[in-house]
Amino acid sequence: MAANIEDKVIEKLRVLPEDQQAEVLKFVEDLADLETKANNGHAVGRVAIWDKIEEIMRDVPDEVLARIPTDGSINVDHYLYGAPKKQP
Repeated sequence: MAANIEDKVIEKLRVLPEDQQAEVLKFVEDLADLETKANNGHAVGRVAIWDKIEEIMRDVPDEVLARIPTDGSINVDHYLYGAPKKQP
């Protein structure tokens, strides 16, 4: 059904003068902006990365989180490549 509506819109759009086509485009863009704002600034069908991270982290037990190094930003080379640890 959606393709049918899309085809009808395109069919009617093609016969409009260019200035009216520009108005239709502006209207559609405004609708898309409203939809994005209604979804807390996220595009429709997309999830913010921090929301996805929170969803994944909900299932991680506290014991596992306790084992994660707290100096990862300072000693990233140590944890990734085995370089000597730097002192904080």
